[in-house]
Amino acid sequence: MAERAVIFDMDGVLVDSYRPHLHAWQRMAAAHGLEITEAQFAAGFGKTGRENITALWGDRVRPKDVQALDDEKEACYRQIIEESFPEMPGAGRLMRELHEAGFALAIGSSGPAANVEVVVRRLSQGCLLGATVHGLEVPRGKPDPAIFLLASRKLHVAPVRCVVVEDAPAGIVAARAAGMPVIAVTGTAPREQLSGADLVVNSLVELSAPAIAALLDRPRDRR
Repeated sequence: MAERAVIFDMDGVLVDSYRPHLHAWQRMAAAHGLEITEAQFAAGFGKTGRENITALWGDRVRPKDVQALDDEKEACYRQIIEESFPEMPGAGRLMRELHEAGFALAIGSSGPAANVEVVVRRLSQGCLLGATVHGLEVPRGKPDPAIFLLASRKLHVAPVRCVVVEDAPAGIVAARAAGMPVIAVTGTAPREQLSGADLVVNSLVELSAPAIAALLDRPRDRR
Protein backbone atom coordinates (compact mmCIF):
# COMPACT_ATOMS: atom_id res chain seq x y z
CA MET A 1 0.00 0.00 0.00
CA ALA A 2 1.33 3.44 -0.93
CA GLU A 3 2.36 5.82 1.84
CA ARG A 4 2.01 8.98 -0.23
CA ALA A 5 -0.28 10.14 -3.00
CA VAL A 6 -1.00 12.83 -5.54
CA ILE A 7 -4.61 13.88 -6.10
CA PHE A 8 -5.11 15.67 -9.40
CA ASP A 9 -7.92 18.02 -10.12
CA MET A 10 -9.11 17.05 -13.58
CA ASP A 11 -10.24 20.07 -15.58
CA GLY A 12 -7.43 22.49 -16.27
CA VAL A 13 -4.84 20.14 -14.75
CA LEU A 14 -4.92 16.82 -16.60
CA VAL A 15 -7.24 18.03 -19.35
CA ASP A 16 -7.08 21.38 -21.14
CA SER A 17 -10.81 21.73 -20.74
CA TYR A 18 -11.31 25.47 -20.29
CA ARG A 19 -12.57 26.20 -23.81
CA PRO A 20 -14.58 22.96 -24.16
CA HIS A 21 -16.38 23.68 -20.88
CA LEU A 22 -16.99 27.33 -21.77
CA HIS A 23 -18.44 26.39 -25.16
CA ALA A 24 -20.61 23.67 -23.59
CA TRP A 25 -22.00 26.13 -21.00
CA GLN A 26 -22.74 28.71 -23.66
CA ARG A 27 -24.46 26.21 -25.96
CA MET A 28 -26.64 24.89 -23.16
CA ALA A 29 -27.53 28.38 -21.95
CA ALA A 30 -28.40 29.63 -25.43
CA ALA A 31 -30.69 26.65 -26.01
CA HIS A 32 -32.75 27.78 -23.00
CA GLY A 33 -32.75 31.53 -23.55
CA LEU A 34 -30.04 32.11 -20.95
CA GLU A 35 -26.52 33.44 -21.24
CA ILE A 36 -23.18 33.11 -19.49
CA THR A 37 -20.15 35.33 -19.94
CA GLU A 38 -16.60 34.07 -19.86
CA ALA A 39 -16.02 36.01 -16.63
CA GLN A 40 -18.99 34.28 -14.96
CA PHE A 41 -17.77 30.92 -16.19
CA ALA A 42 -14.24 31.49 -14.88
CA ALA A 43 -15.54 32.60 -11.47
CA GLY A 44 -17.38 29.30 -11.04
CA PHE A 45 -14.53 27.00 -12.04
CA GLY A 46 -14.03 24.22 -9.48
CA LYS A 47 -17.62 24.30 -8.21
CA THR A 48 -20.26 21.78 -9.21
CA GLY A 49 -22.51 22.45 -12.19
CA ARG A 50 -25.54 22.46 -9.92
CA GLU A 51 -24.02 25.16 -7.74
CA ASN A 52 -23.12 27.28 -10.76
CA ILE A 53 -26.58 27.02 -12.35
CA THR A 54 -28.26 28.10 -9.12
CA ALA A 55 -25.80 30.96 -8.58
CA LEU A 56 -25.96 32.20 -12.17
CA TRP A 57 -29.65 32.04 -12.97
CA GLY A 58 -31.46 31.76 -9.65
CA ASP A 59 -35.22 32.25 -10.07
CA ARG A 60 -34.96 32.01 -13.87
CA VAL A 61 -34.44 28.25 -13.47
CA ARG A 62 -36.88 26.08 -11.58
CA PRO A 63 -35.15 23.99 -8.88
CA LYS A 64 -36.50 20.78 -10.42
CA ASP A 65 -34.78 21.66 -13.73
CA VAL A 66 -31.30 22.29 -12.34
CA GLN A 67 -30.09 18.70 -12.64
CA ALA A 68 -31.42 18.32 -16.19
CA LEU A 69 -29.62 21.49 -17.30
CA ASP A 70 -26.43 20.30 -15.66
CA ASP A 71 -26.74 16.92 -17.42
CA GLU A 72 -27.34 18.63 -20.77
CA LYS A 73 -24.29 20.83 -20.40
CA GLU A 74 -22.05 17.92 -19.41
CA ALA A 75 -23.23 15.77 -22.32
CA CYS A 76 -22.27 18.59 -24.66
CA TYR A 77 -18.85 18.84 -23.01
CA ARG A 78 -18.22 15.11 -23.37
CA GLN A 79 -19.08 15.26 -27.04
CA ILE A 80 -16.53 18.05 -27.53
CA ILE A 81 -13.65 16.26 -25.80
CA GLU A 82 -14.42 12.90 -27.36
CA GLU A 83 -13.95 14.50 -30.76
CA SER A 84 -10.53 15.85 -29.80
CA PHE A 85 -9.12 14.91 -26.39
CA PRO A 86 -6.99 17.77 -24.96
CA GLU A 87 -4.53 16.08 -22.57
CA MET A 88 -2.35 18.61 -20.80
CA PRO A 89 1.35 18.70 -21.76
CA GLY A 90 3.40 16.62 -19.34
CA ALA A 91 0.42 14.85 -17.76
CA GLY A 92 1.23 11.34 -18.95
CA ARG A 93 4.93 11.61 -18.22
CA LEU A 94 4.33 12.95 -14.69
CA MET A 95 1.75 10.28 -13.86
CA ARG A 96 4.10 7.52 -15.01
CA GLU A 97 7.03 9.00 -13.07
CA LEU A 98 4.98 9.34 -9.87
CA HIS A 99 3.67 5.79 -10.18
CA GLU A 100 7.19 4.43 -10.62
CA ALA A 101 8.27 6.42 -7.54
CA GLY A 102 5.60 4.71 -5.42
CA PHE A 103 2.92 7.40 -5.31
CA ALA A 104 -0.74 6.44 -5.40
CA LEU A 105 -2.67 8.55 -7.90
CA ALA A 106 -6.24 9.84 -7.89
CA ILE A 107 -8.53 12.32 -9.58
CA GLY A 108 -10.59 14.62 -7.35
CA SER A 109 -13.07 16.45 -9.57
CA SER A 110 -16.26 18.44 -9.07
CA GLY A 111 -17.48 17.12 -12.42
CA PRO A 112 -19.95 14.27 -12.94
CA ALA A 113 -19.03 10.59 -13.06
CA ALA A 114 -19.46 10.31 -16.82
CA ASN A 115 -16.90 13.09 -17.40
CA VAL A 116 -14.39 11.41 -15.12
CA GLU A 117 -14.95 8.11 -16.90
CA VAL A 118 -14.22 9.67 -20.30
CA VAL A 119 -11.04 11.30 -19.02
CA VAL A 120 -9.74 8.16 -17.32
CA ARG A 121 -10.34 6.21 -20.54
CA ARG A 122 -8.71 8.80 -22.79
CA LEU A 123 -5.71 9.80 -20.64
CA SER A 124 -2.51 8.21 -21.88
CA GLN A 125 -1.76 6.94 -18.35
CA GLY A 126 -5.29 6.72 -16.97
CA CYS A 127 -4.74 3.07 -16.09
CA LEU A 128 -2.40 4.19 -13.28
CA LEU A 129 -5.14 5.92 -11.29
CA GLY A 130 -5.97 4.15 -8.05
CA ALA A 131 -9.12 6.13 -7.28
CA THR A 132 -11.45 8.79 -8.63
CA VAL A 133 -13.94 11.11 -6.95
CA HIS A 134 -16.64 13.00 -8.83
CA GLY A 135 -18.97 15.80 -7.79
CA LEU A 136 -22.03 13.66 -7.11
CA GLU A 137 -20.18 11.64 -4.45
CA VAL A 138 -20.03 14.59 -2.06
CA PRO A 139 -22.67 17.02 -0.75
CA ARG A 140 -20.64 20.14 -1.61
CA GLY A 141 -18.05 20.99 -4.23
CA LYS A 142 -14.84 22.92 -3.74
CA PRO A 143 -13.91 25.01 -1.74
CA ASP A 144 -15.34 22.39 0.62
CA PRO A 145 -12.60 19.77 1.25
CA ALA A 146 -14.92 16.75 0.90
CA ILE A 147 -13.69 15.74 -2.58
CA PHE A 148 -10.05 15.56 -1.54
CA LEU A 149 -10.76 13.88 1.79
CA LEU A 150 -12.80 11.18 0.04
CA ALA A 151 -9.97 10.61 -2.45
CA SER A 152 -7.58 10.22 0.47
CA ARG A 153 -9.84 7.61 2.07
CA LYS A 154 -10.24 5.71 -1.18
CA LEU A 155 -6.45 5.56 -1.58
CA HIS A 156 -5.92 4.66 2.12
CA VAL A 157 -3.34 7.44 2.39
CA ALA A 158 -3.45 10.00 5.22
CA PRO A 159 -4.40 13.54 4.09
CA VAL A 160 -1.07 14.98 5.24
CA ARG A 161 0.68 12.55 2.87
CA CYS A 162 -1.41 13.62 -0.13
CA VAL A 163 -0.37 16.41 -2.48
CA VAL A 164 -3.11 18.11 -4.49
CA VAL A 165 -2.49 19.53 -7.97
CA GLU A 166 -5.04 22.25 -8.75
CA ASP A 167 -5.69 25.13 -11.12
CA ALA A 168 -8.45 27.10 -9.36
CA PRO A 169 -8.53 29.22 -6.19
CA ALA A 170 -11.51 27.22 -4.88
CA GLY A 171 -9.47 24.03 -5.21
CA ILE A 172 -6.55 25.54 -3.32
CA VAL A 173 -8.86 26.49 -0.46
CA ALA A 174 -10.31 22.96 -0.48
CA ALA A 175 -6.87 21.33 -0.38
CA ARG A 176 -5.74 23.50 2.50
CA ALA A 177 -8.96 22.77 4.39
CA ALA A 178 -8.22 19.06 3.88
CA GLY A 179 -4.76 19.52 5.41
CA MET A 180 -2.97 18.72 2.15
CA PRO A 181 -0.08 20.57 0.51
CA VAL A 182 -1.15 21.97 -2.84
CA ILE A 183 0.55 22.75 -6.13
CA ALA A 184 -1.18 25.21 -8.44
CA VAL A 185 -0.91 25.25 -12.22
CA THR A 186 -1.49 28.59 -13.93
CA GLY A 187 -3.82 28.88 -16.90
CA THR A 188 -7.37 28.83 -15.62
CA ALA A 189 -6.48 31.54 -13.11
CA PRO A 190 -3.54 33.98 -13.13
CA ARG A 191 -0.59 33.42 -10.83
CA GLU A 192 -1.63 36.18 -8.42
CA GLN A 193 -4.90 34.35 -7.67
CA LEU A 194 -3.02 31.15 -6.81
CA SER A 195 -0.81 32.54 -4.06
CA GLY A 196 -2.43 30.30 -1.46
CA ALA A 197 -0.67 27.27 -2.95
CA ASP A 198 2.60 25.87 -1.60
CA LEU A 199 4.05 25.91 -5.11
CA VAL A 200 2.89 27.55 -8.35
CA VAL A 201 4.02 26.30 -11.77
CA ASN A 202 3.12 27.20 -15.33
CA SER A 203 2.83 23.61 -16.54
CA LEU A 204 2.97 19.99 -15.39
CA VAL A 205 6.16 19.81 -17.44
CA GLU A 206 7.87 21.67 -14.59
CA LEU A 207 6.96 19.02 -12.00
CA SER A 208 8.78 15.82 -11.07
CA ALA A 209 8.37 13.02 -8.55
CA PRO A 210 11.40 14.19 -6.48
CA ALA A 211 10.07 17.75 -6.34
CA ILE A 212 6.65 16.58 -5.16
CA ALA A 213 8.24 14.26 -2.57
CA ALA A 214 10.31 17.17 -1.27
CA LEU A 215 7.16 19.27 -0.92
CA LEU A 216 5.55 16.56 1.21
CA ASP A 217 8.58 16.32 3.46
CA ARG A 218 9.26 19.99 4.10
CA PRO A 219 7.79 21.99 7.01
CA ARG A 220 4.66 23.77 5.87
CA ASP A 221 3.03 27.12 6.48
CA ARG A 222 -0.31 26.31 8.15
CA ARG A 223 -2.18 29.28 6.73
